Amino acid sequence: MIKTIIPKLIGGIINFIGFFNSAYASNLALKLFSKPRDGQLTSYANSFLETATTKTTLHYNSLPIQTYHWEGTKETVLLAHGWESNSGRWRHKIQKLQKEGYNVIALDGPAHGGSGSDTFNAILYSEFINVVSEEFKPTSFIGHSVGAMALVIFLQKQTYTHARKIVLLGAPSAFIGIMKRYKEMMGYSQQIYKGIDTQIELKFGNPPSYFSTADFARNIAAEGLLIHDKNDRIIPYQDALDIDAQFKNAKLISTEGLGHSLKGDFISDEIIKFLSH
Repeated sequence: MIKTIIPKLIGGIINFIGFFNSAYASNLALKLFSKPRDGQLTSYANSFLETATTKTTLHYNSLPIQTYHWEGTKETVLLAHGWESNSGRWRHKIQKLQKEGYNVIALDGPAHGGSGSDTFNAILYSEFINVVSEEFKPTSFIGHSVGAMALVIFLQKQTYTHARKIVLLGAPSAFIGIMKRYKEMMGYSQQIYKGIDTQIELKFGNPPSYFSTADFARNIAAEGLLIHDKNDRIIPYQDALDIDAQFKNAKLISTEGLGHSLKGDFISDEIIKFLSH
């Protein structure tokens, strides 16, 4: 109950500020949305990440990008985690990939793990992925949640020519869906609703509706695997159906009972099966 009351209280304060300065209040709401409250490295995550063959810090502009490399003899696979997470979330999947001989690269997203930035968004994350891809030249990509969205934003630009396969786990189909759920959770007024959209267009040069994983997927030539749980409470299952309808060279695997995290042997085995064929 407290988890639902606190967001509404904060939303009410921002709504009140909006009566006096709508632009300031809307910008505050967007900053709040972009600020992760979790995702820093724990001792448990670090204990696994220390098993990496090498750890390299790259940069996008002045922002550090923390990467982890487990050497292998097969093709290179890049992994991009989701919101309020870090590369430690891939422990089980990396161990499986290592066992199969894959060369594995994981990166921490903006404002997560060991990477820099005070705020997070999928566009900035896609730039991080671009820097890491140019350094390590992966041919396969695995992304979870908004990490999957960032992968699609990166690949749809068609400037990176080495992508052969892409796995999207619990991916959101459109940014407007994410924002709608955030706005409803906070209880924002229509004034703040519209103001956030205006702030996004000013910041990124396009309205929220432009940033659509489903629409962008039409531009991706790589073979795709979509995995989504029918009972996902974070990203609705319909999002997977929307992406699948647009991603011409993709297969959808639906699960039940694995939730948004999509962890476990079944998921890892399906990914390896997909990568190896």
